[in-house]
Amino acid sequence: MNAQGRGHAGDVDPADQWVFDPSTGSYTLRLNPVADDSGSPSGSSRPSAPRQRRASGTEEEPRLPSQRRRGRTEAPVPAGGHRSGGHGRRKRKPGLTKKQKVMRWGAGTLGLILVAGGTVGYFLYDHFNGNINKVDVGISNDAVTDGPVNILVIGTDSRKGKGNGGYGDRASVGHADTTFLFHVSEDRTNATALSIPRDMVTDIPNCPTKQKDGSSQKVPGQQSVRFNTSLGQSGRDPGCTWRTVEELTGVKINHFMMADFNAVKELSTAVGGVEVCTAKDINDPKSHLNLTAGKHVVKGEQALAFVRTRHSVGFGSDLSRIELQQQFLSSMIRKMKSGGTLTSPSKLFDLANAATRALTVDTGIGSVKKLTDLAKDLQRVEPKNITFATVPVLDNPEDPATVILDEAKARPLFKMVQADKSLSKTKKGSKEKGPSKAKKVPASQVRVDVRNGGGPVGAAQETVDWMQNQKGVRLSTNAGNASAQLSATKLEFAPDQAGQAATVADMMGLPKSALKESSSVGKAMELTLGKDFTKAGEPVSAPEKAPDGVQNVKANDKNICAK
Repeated sequence: MNAQGRGHAGDVDPADQWVFDPSTGSYTLRLNPVADDSGSPSGSSRPSAPRQRRASGTEEEPRLPSQRRRGRTEAPVPAGGHRSGGHGRRKRKPGLTKKQKVMRWGAGTLGLILVAGGTVGYFLYDHFNGNINKVDVGISNDAVTDGPVNILVIGTDSRKGKGNGGYGDRASVGHADTTFLFHVSEDRTNATALSIPRDMVTDIPNCPTKQKDGSSQKVPGQQSVRFNTSLGQSGRDPGCTWRTVEELTGVKINHFMMADFNAVKELSTAVGGVEVCTAKDINDPKSHLNLTAGKHVVKGEQALAFVRTRHSVGFGSDLSRIELQQQFLSSMIRKMKSGGTLTSPSKLFDLANAATRALTVDTGIGSVKKLTDLAKDLQRVEPKNITFATVPVLDNPEDPATVILDEAKARPLFKMVQADKSLSKTKKGSKEKGPSKAKKVPASQVRVDVRNGGGPVGAAQETVDWMQNQKGVRLSTNAGNASAQLSATKLEFAPDQAGQAATVADMMGLPKSALKESSSVGKAMELTLGKDFTKAGEPVSAPEKAPDGVQNVKANDKNICAK
């Protein structure tokens, strides 16, 4: 596809990129030591590092900051072999403290990992731009937004890439094998990662895709098929998975990031390994995972085997494998927040290089600058406030190899994400559901016209029937379809109808934001059902906590072991 493109970055030793600047007496990072025409902050016009001379006349290579003695900076030895100054060392010039340097390095990271600790921003300059692979999915959003951020993280099982041909079907174009909807709150204090089971039966909408010749082609949608077919099959690109998740959850997505098998291998190696735990011995001949019970540090092929295994854990299903993946990602987030990663230039370089090579992103974040801007915006979230949860499902009675959405639990969970409510309980939700200081009136006094502006087909009549037969609102009327689609349900009322509005708001579980006072409303209030309406009798507003039975773990939980 001409909408995709990947450059090539050479193999560079991070140590070779630190050069001594005689004008400042300190070391600086140059990502392009051969040519200085990059225009990036790293591509400066400063001269190359001169070799320092020992008193004996032999040449001494400039030392990296990490090689200097703690607490002192040594000046180059002049040709005569004597140091300037009465104490044998030059005066230190004002500069960044160690903490400031760490913070400077900690500008951001990528994908789901970018929220983990902001670790690679200092290095993400033009050197890494050529690594980034991007896809034009026909949706282009700004890298940074003032509101909540929703990133679709897709793990594909495509066998393309070095060393991946031995994992099964080499001809496979890949599926949406592992998918997280990563939601970061508007105030950047918490995040929720919803795992979407690959074998869940759902509907896939029509989706436009870019072709090799630059033209667009619409791939027809399908009903009642596995979720993982939203990618790769019939020519579907990540934009098809994007649109499928939006329709499934009602959550507006900002960006996507896609990774293959190599991403797990390279990222786990770049951070020096990821600690995982198993409650029993595991020997899975299909994933090639062989671990004794207890804690282990895995990386490379072993890390990939851990996130792929499923036959030897839990019920042997994809749902059990999801829990392994959540444990792995939680541990990687903790590792990336650790001081050993934050203060190691070589680890930061390796991590940035691996991340940019491993990820495919949308055009809205398809450059180092845009990725860094996004990372800086999201880096405040701490592991203790990151919650991994799995979309609730039930066994499919028509096909034991698949599952179906558990509507009773999933819809409230989706509403929590839509309403930007935290699963980690870092924010207190508003409990106000009606007009302030308004006293409810009896249902028999309520007059309301109901319109469908985004709810399910027949939602207006269903609501009227429910109001009349179960709630005693005899003066309710089906006013048909609204003139426009609304994302959120709205109740408009005149100033003298505040008591009636309070009654309907309490009855339907409306949030305060749904209530609109208007002098243009007639004898009856106007209730327009939006896309957040699911069915009559079910609260429109999001619950304050996840429904009972929804599987979830916190990213800072170190005691999770695969069973």
